[in-house]
Amino acid sequence: MKNDLELKPKEIVQELARYIIGQNEAKKAVAIAIRNRWRRQQVNGDMEEEIYPNNIIMIGPTGVGKTEVARRLSLIMSAPFVKTEATKFTEVGYVGRDVESMVRSLMDVAVKMVQSKKIEEVREKALKLAEEKILDLLIPSTPSMAPSSEVETMAETRSKMRKKLRDGEFEKRRIELDLKKQDKPFIEILGALGPEQLSLGVQDAFSGLIPKSTKKKFVTIAEAREIFVKEESEKLIDRDEVIEESKRITENSGVIFIDEIDKIIGGDSKSGPDVSRQGVQRDLLPLVEGTTVNTKYGPINTDHILFISAGAFTSVSPSELIPELQGRFPIRVEFKDLSREDFRRILVEPDNSLVKQYKALFKAEGFELDFSEEALTLIADYSKRVNEISENIGARRLQTVMNALLEDYLFEMPDLDTKKIFIEEEDVKKELEDIVSDENLSRYIL
Repeated sequence: MKNDLELKPKEIVQELARYIIGQNEAKKAVAIAIRNRWRRQQVNGDMEEEIYPNNIIMIGPTGVGKTEVARRLSLIMSAPFVKTEATKFTEVGYVGRDVESMVRSLMDVAVKMVQSKKIEEVREKALKLAEEKILDLLIPSTPSMAPSSEVETMAETRSKMRKKLRDGEFEKRRIELDLKKQDKPFIEILGALGPEQLSLGVQDAFSGLIPKSTKKKFVTIAEAREIFVKEESEKLIDRDEVIEESKRITENSGVIFIDEIDKIIGGDSKSGPDVSRQGVQRDLLPLVEGTTVNTKYGPINTDHILFISAGAFTSVSPSELIPELQGRFPIRVEFKDLSREDFRRILVEPDNSLVKQYKALFKAEGFELDFSEEALTLIADYSKRVNEISENIGARRLQTVMNALLEDYLFEMPDLDTKKIFIEEEDVKKELEDIVSDENLSRYIL
């Protein structure tokens, strides 16, 4: 796949459509916002700094695809991406996590991304160095005063061993290594507070003062190779260069997805949890407007980080967010409730559809599972009906209905007599009709 910033909006929508049915307006809005990151970086001069991201707020009932959009974005993007829940944060001064920790998490993700890329670039060189280290362990070193004939013999032996090593003849042979281990410092008792609660860099400073001890361990040649490759790769890459590139992509391409944003809307109460909820909104505002957050890697500017938020807004409205925060989320996208046809499509069309998942589970036991078209239509219909008479949990209802339908098969496998299981409309009615018809039963079972 192309780099996400090179993907055209239509291509981003196509990627999302592989897993998310409908909700085309939301896909379109997200695709435009992602593509605009690339467009801004093509602008020359001062105007580049003046183009700010259009943050998005997604509104819709649970189970219609809001979180799935975030999940799939994180998989198709090659830019730093963090998904978090607004309910995790509390106002500064209250016990809990402060909102700036999401920016620190984003930077951590960026560092891991860049480091992985750099390690991959030097892997060939690291492999050669690792190979030499393994040979040093397999063959005793030649004394410095050894005669030339002995040196030549050892060089020839080393060459033969290298060939065998590359041919994989020693992969399962075990050798002894001195592995570095770092004793856990007493300061770890503060870990419950979370790293953001400690002074930035304190943990790294203390870790440098703690002596590193070693422990002997027997490992296979294959395992030793990976250990040495990791060690040599870390020596070959420039840590400062990794941090610098990570800061650049975080500030210019980073995306933070804030779920459950409706849960931080409080009432007019002067005490209790509502005060902290309003406080979280006020703390969130500078981040979205653009500020500088201190991280252990240095200051990060949030001016051009894209924020995407989502919430069900069943008992509250987006207009109840503080006005300043509303203004920082100019793009509003409403997710539509799922129709019967949507349920039917969700069952079979996505790459990770429930039908495909259950077929894979049955296949793992050596069984073949299939459904008639009428059976699938009825499953979708029952799911929609149960959502209407009880709590509406959207597409997640399909999971409970499918599990109730196939529960006996899942329990009896692998002792079933027939290897081919075909679910027809009558089978669905037999298993689910009574439950769906009884409102009280459906509330507790489905």
